[in-house]
Amino acid sequence: MIEFLMPSLGADMEDGTLIEWKKKPGDPVKRGDIIAEVETQKGLIEIEVFDEGTIAELLIQEGTKVPVGTVMALISPTAVALETKKEEPITLQPIEEKIAQPIVREKIEAKHIKASPLAKRIAAENHIDLQQIKGTGPEGAITKEDVEHALAQGTSFEKEKTTEPAVLIRSAVAAAMSKSNREIPHYYLEKKIDLTKALKWLQEANSLRKIASRLLPVVLFIKATAKSLKGFPDLNATWDNGLQQKKDINIGFVISLRNGGIIVPAIHQADLKSIDEIMEALNDIIPRARALKLRSSELSDSTITITSMGDGGADLVFGVIYPPQVAIVGFGSISEQPFAEAGMLGIRSVVTVTLAGDHRATDGLTGSRFLNVLNKNLQNPESL
Repeated sequence: MIEFLMPSLGADMEDGTLIEWKKKPGDPVKRGDIIAEVETQKGLIEIEVFDEGTIAELLIQEGTKVPVGTVMALISPTAVALETKKEEPITLQPIEEKIAQPIVREKIEAKHIKASPLAKRIAAENHIDLQQIKGTGPEGAITKEDVEHALAQGTSFEKEKTTEPAVLIRSAVAAAMSKSNREIPHYYLEKKIDLTKALKWLQEANSLRKIASRLLPVVLFIKATAKSLKGFPDLNATWDNGLQQKKDINIGFVISLRNGGIIVPAIHQADLKSIDEIMEALNDIIPRARALKLRSSELSDSTITITSMGDGGADLVFGVIYPPQVAIVGFGSISEQPFAEAGMLGIRSVVTVTLAGDHRATDGLTGSRFLNVLNKNLQNPESL
């Protein structure tokens, strides 16, 4: 039996509130299916399942606050999944006798409230306490109309403490950055990169595209970073009781929210995507991130982070590593600067790129070589 756990969506997450199950006992599931919606500091998140099988039991009731790592459901694996999980038997040596302790599963109790999924969602989004609402549906169930009526009555049905999403996200970011500064020994490097050739290539490429599908410079940054990381696996990694290199290159991209705060969803397998596919991914993920409607894998799968200042931003940005990652790449604003090349001085479009690295995982020599390869890739935009 496979245990489905409340996932961690970042170093700043300790728990989440189960809003709605998307599957019921007996339903088949496969990798990527949405099994539940959970409310966290980062909004209402769709939680994905990464195993194949059939839902055997749902252990947590909707409306319950669930700590990270808690068993939420049991999944009966398919025959194929069972076959892939088989391992060779281990022969125990008669050195010492070991007794395995039984695993005790703690069930989280919550008062069961009968309410339609839509009613629960509206209540969660508006901070309405369902326990204070009298349901008019079958067997006293709370309906969408009951919640809307409570909203119309004013604040008497609201939970005692409500916090704006921007404040919650600021708190989450503060927790993660405090952990980063406390636990990660950072080192910092910077390099000025001439983007004149890359921007000229981008202008020519965009002249062949419709306005809606034109590319932004940041797609070159993302693609070049992903391509460069192939030669530096220690930067595409996490630190968890030692360095853990990651097979996929999932670029976490920092997105600023309109009401303050940032969120960092992942662009999966950025090294395998074309620049057009990366642009499509950005056009899809940025609006959903700002609406706080992301999937769990988009918040938990990043293997390295990029932050970009964009037009009119600061010339230089030194990022703070987002644990458990071991590096963050920062791109300042592109500006016209005097730039010497082959003994000649001219005015070029220049960006200052920085790398903040975890000194437990890599050192300045590795970081410097990475920035040189990144520069080389940006000088050859057609290869991206």
